[in-house]
Amino acid sequence: MATVAGRPLAPATGDERFFLRAAILMTVIIIGGFSFQYLMGRSTFGAPPRVHLHAFFFMGWVGIYLLQNIFVATGRMHLHRRLGWIAAFWIIPMVFMGCFVTAVMVRNGTVPFFFRPLQFLVFDPVTVFAFAGLTIAAVRLRKRTEWHRRLHFCGMSLLLGPAFGRLLPMPLLQPWAWEAAFAVCMLFPIAGAIADIRRSGRVHPAWNWGMGTMVAAFVLTEVITYSPAGRSLYLEVTRGSPGASLAPLDFAPPPSTPLVTGRK
Repeated sequence: MATVAGRPLAPATGDERFFLRAAILMTVIIIGGFSFQYLMGRSTFGAPPRVHLHAFFFMGWVGIYLLQNIFVATGRMHLHRRLGWIAAFWIIPMVFMGCFVTAVMVRNGTVPFFFRPLQFLVFDPVTVFAFAGLTIAAVRLRKRTEWHRRLHFCGMSLLLGPAFGRLLPMPLLQPWAWEAAFAVCMLFPIAGAIADIRRSGRVHPAWNWGMGTMVAAFVLTEVITYSPAGRSLYLEVTRGSPGASLAPLDFAPPPSTPLVTGRK
């Protein structure tokens, strides 16, 4: 029998079983994606402090989410509640670092070549804010367990994008690389809705709100990317930087040397 901190895991049933297994799968995908990037020589620990700080908060959230599901599945609700308050404040630096690191990459002109620079500038912050919105809603609805866990699940699904961006053959998916990664992320809440149908014969409305928020973030990203407002935003963010010399909607040519992310 599996154990956590030396204690046996109690058998999970119903929702708990699904959400625990999904949390484990999400964790494996995220760790696998970033590990694969490193093993392929496309990532380095010699990155600036901001990159390490960004990784600390986002990988920390992965650990928090997994632990929360373990605590629920094993009946340790007192630990779940205590960690929940840490999680509620943890999202603040996540939002800040997500936006900050994105802006720096765009200004430095180091956006991955299979993304449009302007689209990259938009989709990262929009995704992080959508995640924060779903997480805040989940916290506010913490006494309504079915809503709470499903909204958290949808928020976590949004954070899978960077991992899939490292596992999928993104250069081959150009010009739809970001859209492809988003589509794969959507498979997780869809699987949750299907699990509801199999278990109870209906889809809980929290899935509609969660997936609706995810799709709204996708649509908003596309609208801003291809609008005059998006171009103005790009010009303001990149003013006086190397990124200003790059066309907002043009793909950069593939690098002549091996791509290593997080160097600048």
